[in-house]
This record gives sequence, structure tokens and C-alpha cells, in this order.
Amino acid sequence: MLWGGGADIASIVADVNRWSTPWQKLNDLSRSLTRLDPDGTLIAVIEMSQSSWLVAGIVPGVERQPLKKLAVDESALLNLLNRWRMEAEKAGRKIERIAVAFVAGRDGFWLARWLRARGIEAYVIHASSVAVFARTPARQDRSARHRAAQTCLSRLAARRA
Repeated sequence: MLWGGGADIASIVADVNRWSTPWQKLNDLSRSLTRLDPDGTLIAVIEMSQSSWLVAGIVPGVERQPLKKLAVDESALLNLLNRWRMEAEKAGRKIERIAVAFVAGRDGFWLARWLRARGIEAYVIHASSVAVFARTPARQDRSARHRAAQTCLSRLAARRA
């Protein structure tokens, strides 16, 4: 019977959990699909402007947190990431994953596609998801890089269960 009551319809309704969503999120891009291994993941955050890129890194096995100003050049960025990978490997860490995060802007999306084509995870962060506080410009820049790095780390660590 197409419409109407039957034992089959009542049992289907009774099996549904009313507190869960009836569908899965297929493209939940706020979470990484792989577990964060801090000893095997090199993380870089890029602050982009029209004339230069400022790249901050979290390199496993390296005590300092490197900071490098580059011209707007994707191959220079790739060379920098490979150099940081070699520094980590000299310190005894095997880098299996490189993740790069930056705030969406003029260069954001083409660079993300370019990095992903080369096996590097790229996270484009919407500007409204990084809090901005009124401070002196130098402190504001440093804290903005720190918040962007924290946002990247939280997305990498929020593994899908």
C-alpha cells in the first residue's frame, strides 16, 4: 500500500533517532580527514600582500619558529618549504605532511590550487574567522599570524570521528 498505515511504516519511524541529523555532512571542510602528527607535520602560515609574502613556520625538531619574507613567487615558497623540511629531517623528524594556511584574499585561491597540485595541503581561511584586535601595528601583525597558525592547527587537529 502506497499511502496508509502498516506495520512497516511504524517500525521505520520508530528506528529514527530524532536527535541526530538525518543526513551526513559530506564536505565538512572545517575538519581535516587525517590525524595531526605534530612530529611529522610542517605547518606554514602565509601573510599575503601585493608586494611580498611573510611566511611563518612551525617546523618539528627546530626550536625557533622561522619567519621569512618572500617576493610574490610560488616557486620561492616551494623552495622555502622544502628547506624547512630538510631542517626538520636534520633534527631527526620525518616530515610526512606539509600544511599551509593563509587568509583568503587576492592571491588565495590560485595559490591553494597550485599547492594542492604539488601534494601540499592548503587551507584558505576566511578573514572573518580570524579575530582582529586593536593594537599597535607590529603587535597586531604578530598576533594575527599567531591566530592564523592556531586556526590552522585547530582545523588539522579536528579529526573527523
